[in-house]
Amino acid sequence: MALTKENYRKRLVDDEIKELLQMFGAISIEGPKYCGKTWTALNHANSSVLLTKSDNPKSDYQRALVDRELIYTDKFPELIDEWQSIEQIWDDVRTKCDEDGKSGKFILTGSSVPIRPEKIFHSGAGRIYKLNMYTMSLFESGDSEGIVSLNDLFKNKNIVANLKNKPTIEKLADLIVRGGWPASLEYEAKNYYRLPESYINDVIDHDINYDGIVRNKEKMRMLLKSLARNESSLVTNEKLGSDIKKDTKVKKYQLSRNTITDYLNVLKNIHLLQDQLPYSFKIRSSVRVGKTAKRHFVDPSLACAVLGIRQEQLIKDLELFGFMFESLVVRDLRIYIEYLGGHIYHFHDNNTGEEVDIILELSDGTYGAIEVKLGVGKIDEAAINLQNFAKKSEVKPQFMAVVSGMIDYAYKRKDGVYVIPITALKP
Repeated sequence: MALTKENYRKRLVDDEIKELLQMFGAISIEGPKYCGKTWTALNHANSSVLLTKSDNPKSDYQRALVDRELIYTDKFPELIDEWQSIEQIWDDVRTKCDEDGKSGKFILTGSSVPIRPEKIFHSGAGRIYKLNMYTMSLFESGDSEGIVSLNDLFKNKNIVANLKNKPTIEKLADLIVRGGWPASLEYEAKNYYRLPESYINDVIDHDINYDGIVRNKEKMRMLLKSLARNESSLVTNEKLGSDIKKDTKVKKYQLSRNTITDYLNVLKNIHLLQDQLPYSFKIRSSVRVGKTAKRHFVDPSLACAVLGIRQEQLIKDLELFGFMFESLVVRDLRIYIEYLGGHIYHFHDNNTGEEVDIILELSDGTYGAIEVKLGVGKIDEAAINLQNFAKKSEVKPQFMAVVSGMIDYAYKRKDGVYVIPITALKP
């Protein structure tokens, strides 16, 4: 019998986990802390061990240090939580999967990469399937009515749908500051900021030294602030360094190029940052397509927490609100497109400066082009931008859409561009 937690809220990734456990000996679920990896894994597990580092001699971690065989059971699937604390677990699991070739034996979860990857001798290819997990999308948290399917957009269905609840600016601010953390769903709105704020403090106080290298807390905080100020924007390492230099005249808190590279790698390794890679394809003109990734916090609430922004401040600064709203949309569409087996990108033309906020590509190469607008006032402008993009594209987008916040119905315009509220979407 699975160890499902009481009041567990089903996640989109549950369907994929169920399918993968029938195909592979083990799966490894990777993602940020507090996103629900353990609760989701327990929903599929029949036994579990927790390898969080502990001095308690009775802990699973200390037992595994004495003899790793002490933690293994025959009650499969067995969840091994925070497995990366003892890197050799990976090779153990691979070997145990090879012993009888049976599927569905182990579920590994972790919120960082292994501290000493050199201790792992086998890739796990063919035995251990790596699966990304994120914070909750609005559809998973119950904040999207799910009346418009992303899959239907790829099929070019004619969509006319009305929301039961029109989004307000206050509600959107709540969703951004709260984030997709399962635990936060039970909080009062005035306390939404607390979990992401605690998360950032934990990162700075502990997680940045996950690999045993002590890093400067103040320098990391300066980098996080620069990343938050540039959320949903194209920003190079050089731009981050320049931004930090402007922000502080104290030379000891300024970051060198090598330090920025190292710190960014740390933030990726603990799943705090997620890149939105550039999309590249043939277009008629000889433009040079940009190669810079957009860097996003894995959840927009973290960017707000770094800047000390709560709902009231967000509403007073609509430019910042727009960037954070785009981050919210990127988070959700990343979850939805990966559920459909695809990937998320952005497009930028270095010669003309033309951009498309989001490109969603399926495994067969078909793609959709999406612009993000908080309010309705710029929907026409966004639709024209998408039309111009499509004219230059040798491979035409399967669909084009504007995703907005302040609208209560979804429809298809005469020019073929969909207009969709973020609180209407599902995979």
